[in-house]
Order: sequence, then C-alpha cells, then structure tokens
Amino acid sequence: GSSFTTSSGLYTGNNSLTNSSGFNSSQQDYPSYPSFGQGQYAQYYNSSPYPAHYMASSNTSPTTPSTNATYQLQEPPSGITSQAVTDPAAEYGTIHSPSTPIKDSDSDRLRRGSDGKSRGRGRRNNNPSPPPDSDLERVFIWDLDETIIVFHSLLTGSYANRYGRDPPTSVSLGLRMEEMIFNLADTHLFFNDLEECDQVHIDDVSSDDNGQDLSTYNFGTDGFPAAATSANLCLATGVRGGVDWMRKLAFRYRRVKEIYNTYKNNVGGKNSCAFKSTGLLGPAKREAWLQLRAEIEALTDSWLTLALKALTLIHSRTNCVNILVTTTQLIPALAKVLLYGLGIVFPIENIYSATKIGKESCFERIIQRFGRKVVYVVIGDGVEEEQGAKKHAMPFWRISSHSDLMALHHALELEYL
Repeated sequence: GSSFTTSSGLYTGNNSLTNSSGFNSSQQDYPSYPSFGQGQYAQYYNSSPYPAHYMASSNTSPTTPSTNATYQLQEPPSGITSQAVTDPAAEYGTIHSPSTPIKDSDSDRLRRGSDGKSRGRGRRNNNPSPPPDSDLERVFIWDLDETIIVFHSLLTGSYANRYGRDPPTSVSLGLRMEEMIFNLADTHLFFNDLEECDQVHIDDVSSDDNGQDLSTYNFGTDGFPAAATSANLCLATGVRGGVDWMRKLAFRYRRVKEIYNTYKNNVGGKNSCAFKSTGLLGPAKREAWLQLRAEIEALTDSWLTLALKALTLIHSRTNCVNILVTTTQLIPALAKVLLYGLGIVFPIENIYSATKIGKESCFERIIQRFGRKVVYVVIGDGVEEEQGAKKHAMPFWRISSHSDLMALHHALELEYL
C-alpha cells in the first residue's frame, strides 16, 4: 500500500479519523476486521489524551487544516479521482440498495422546541421504532449541516469565500432552499402547529396515540393550534397539555411519519412516459426543486453526491445502520432530509433532533436503543458531536472538505470502517 498524508493529492485536508496512528497494511488482518469489537479501536487510534478507542483532535474548526497524520492505505480505486463527482441526471433521491428491517421500516428559525420525551402513561404505543437487529455491528451517527449537506455556509457566504465562489450566488441558493424547506414543513408536515411542540424523535409522543383512523380526520378543525397558542401548552421543560390535546399532538406526528414514509424516495414525484406522480411538491415546484438541487451541487462541487456515496455504501450493508443527529428542529430536519434526497438512507426512526437536549444526550438515547455491543462511529464537522463522541468513547471522523468525504468512502470500501 501507499501512504497519503494531509498534504497529498486526493486526500488534501483534514481527513479520516483525526490523529489516527495509521492503517498499516503490514500490521492488520483485514479479512477479520468486520468482527472487531469496540475495544480493539486502540490499535488504530492515538490513545492520548482520550480513551483508548477515541482519537484526539486539536482541530475544532471546519475550515482550518488538520494535524499531519499519516495513513498507510492501499492505492485508491481507479473510480475515485481528485475531480469532483458530478451527477448531471436531475432525478435525485432514487437510491436502490438491499433492505433490512431496521432500515426500511415504516437558519435560526430552527432553534426552538422542547425535549418532548415520552411520558409513558402505559397507553398504546402506536407504531414504535423497530427493535435493533441482532446482527447489527456498527452504527454510524451523522451530523447533517456542513457534513452531509452544505446549507448554513451557503446562507452566510462562507462556503463561497472559502472555495472561491460567488458569495451573492451562494446566499441566493441558500435562501431559495431555506424557503423550500419551510414551505414543505409548513404545508405538509404541520410545522405551524408543531414548531413550539418539537420532539427529539418521531415516536416520542406515540404513547398518547389511541390508534384512531385518521383517513377522514380533519386536522384543520380539531382546535389544536388555537389551544396550543392560547394556553402556551408547549414549554421548554417538556410537553404540557390535557389528554385530548396530547392525543391531537400524537395524531400529527403519526401523520408526519406516514407522509415521510410515503414520499421518502419520491418527494418530487416522477415525470416519465411510463410513470407519473406529483409527489409532495407538484409539477411546478418539482422543476424548481430539481433546478435548485442541480445549482447547489454545481456550486458545492458535488458535496452531497460525495456524502451519498458513503451513506449508500453503509446502507447497503446488512450489519450497519445510518443514524442522523441534527441541531435542526425535527420537523424542518425531516423536510431537509426529503428535499436533499436522503430519505432512503435515513428511515424516520433513525432521525434525532438535538435542538433542546443536545447531541450528547441524543447519543445516550442511541446507545440505549442499540446497546453497547455494537461499534459507534460519529461523523461530523462540529465541536458538539466531537465532544459527545469523546465522552462516549466513540471514534470521530471529521468532515471539513470534499477530500474528507472521499477518504471516508475509501475507508468504507476497504472495510476499515
């Protein structure tokens, strides 16, 4: 194998697992790697100053160069080049991969809400999240903004400044996408009703759902928004309200879940001679959405396409799962996931909002859900997810550039991860 460092060709920038002691092909038995336990991470990562299977990083800025770690890897496959990966086909969000039960079962405004933990009154738990797969080995916990998608840095112009793009164009694209996100959230996902009643997870209020048939239910006349506004029933300390009001809240989250599962791979609809559907957006907005997605991909040098390569590779494995933890409120986060074509790699049960409880607490919930026998890998660009990973002794893969996404995909292909 050959060596690549943070100053070499394809893998320029702060890539791979920070301050790794190196993957040396002469020292590791790769065929046996998929069966490793979390404690074995010590042989790959610098043991100081963090726990043995967490590697340290002094770099907390997504725009600054990394430390000079050296990695011993095989030559990258010929399919990966230093050129940006482009996907001129405008049909986004159609990703096909093997399915497993756990995978395929059913911006400043984004900062308010409540933790909304289920109070567990012993009522019917309608459509709970599926139990973890018994053969699950690895859980990849992803950040969203500036890791999988470029969004906030479009709005601020910082991406354009960093990569020599036109800042006004960048800001315009960001504003157009922001408008589309909130339009979808307000129109189809009850964000006007739920903005002050945000939850961490889609099933957090499902215990208040009595399972009533909602096919003819009129959400517009059930009195929920007025009650929420007048009584200030959603507070930062948790959800407050009577039995009837809580049931109406649960109904909305159940419908959101149904909508997400229906359109997670078809938010824009199809438009071909063989098959047509309007999706959630309708024909006119669908065309605007496709155009906007293409323009953002061009400006960001196919950042999302690179992230999707890693996400879909993980999704194709029967023993791995993708989890999303974002500081965006849950409802706008779901809108983002749908509009960026990520629904197929993130089932709604695998999406968590850290708006109120923080990412570290979300990590604790995920550990409680999947157990301590699996290996967790955190992928992100920010300090919060890095610190959460450190506390729970999880390896952290920093994303600060395109090359980091390429290196991640390469490491996944070689089954280092």
